[in-house]
Amino acid sequence: MKRQTDDARSLTSAIHKATVRLIPFLCLAYTVNFLDRVNVGFAALHMNEDLGFSPSVYGFGAGIFFLGYIAFEIPSNLALRRFGARLWIARIMVSWGLVACAMALVHSQTSFYVTRALLGIAEAGFFPGIILYLTYWFPAAERARIVALFMASVPLATVIGGPVSGALLELDGLFGFAGWQWLFVIQGIPAVLLGILALKVLTGTPHEADWLSDSEKTALTRALDAEAKETAESGYADLRAALTRPRVLALGGLYFLMVTGLYGIGFWMPQVIGGFGLDPLAVGFLTAIPYLFAAVAMVVWGRHSDATGERRWHIALPLLLAAGAFAWSAYSGPLLPTMVALTIATLGFYAAFGPFWAMPTALLTGAGAAAGIALVNSMGNAAGFAGPYIVGILKEATGSFSAALLFLAAALALGGLMALCFRAPGPGAQTARS
Repeated sequence: MKRQTDDARSLTSAIHKATVRLIPFLCLAYTVNFLDRVNVGFAALHMNEDLGFSPSVYGFGAGIFFLGYIAFEIPSNLALRRFGARLWIARIMVSWGLVACAMALVHSQTSFYVTRALLGIAEAGFFPGIILYLTYWFPAAERARIVALFMASVPLATVIGGPVSGALLELDGLFGFAGWQWLFVIQGIPAVLLGILALKVLTGTPHEADWLSDSEKTALTRALDAEAKETAESGYADLRAALTRPRVLALGGLYFLMVTGLYGIGFWMPQVIGGFGLDPLAVGFLTAIPYLFAAVAMVVWGRHSDATGERRWHIALPLLLAAGAFAWSAYSGPLLPTMVALTIATLGFYAAFGPFWAMPTALLTGAGAAAGIALVNSMGNAAGFAGPYIVGILKEATGSFSAALLFLAAALALGGLMALCFRAPGPGAQTARS
């Protein structure tokens, strides 16, 4: 009994130390990652006019990022498993930081498409690599909370990045460069610096951590190994199964619908708000409001999902809430009700991400986890191309964002209903399974 108590204390202590050591850095890295991916939404406030881009051209360029991203995600995650998370994550960060800075050189439709595609290739594998990396450190019962803490950096990226991006656009004309060019360069440099710092901060596995005691290493490694063995028996550990099983593909389909809302509004919200005649700095501050509420909701909802062990309803309810809010925003009229509707919608679909990622990580292990997590993320991020492009087409065809917002509402409503189709977890399971 005493040994079990000591092991439990060591495990709790190890998880706490890992959270304090790894999560703040990973949150900062993902904040920069997401900001470099979507800052084109703020740049578009001036860039589109300067370069003569139509809504459909901008929408295609915003979305083409995901073609390269999707193509290289699975190979990148397999490389991470082979070469180690510390080295591979650092490589990804330096690569995307350099390409993000190069976005300032865009001068035509073709160069816009090329640099956005290269940015996708450079970033490929970062998010699924981090999700895989978290499985090396945190048991399944902790993952909705941990993933929510990690992914809270996405809305926080906009809370911070919105006003900063708006302010950088005010540098227009400094040393002969446009404000949007300054935006790309200044927001790209931190990724390079953090990539170099990752070599010092990150540790590959608990066994390699000199900041854990021997008892903590043993307790955490034992818990993760036992969990991996159980997952291999009830889930998928080999490459082929992870890439072909209906359960995994269904999770990818659900994630596609969730990401449709994420990027559909992420790339276009500044222009929705800017349509009320506000200056870029005001747009930046107002854009931050929905994401501030979303960051809080993610952490609270993720903790609640872990505490109850329930996943399906923790995904479905916020998605259905977001769908209703998007539909409302299409007809809300003045700025204030539009902001309320967009805030509820953003809060809703972000809250679903923590519980969602607790599902595939409890279903996959080993090489199956490396490939399967990347596959689910790849399928989801196909919506990163489709969502912004469809929004752009609908905006150009109708002259307003109403039809586009209804499209996002429909996608999230379908996602909420799809989440309810997953069977409830069985005895001892940590997550819902299809």
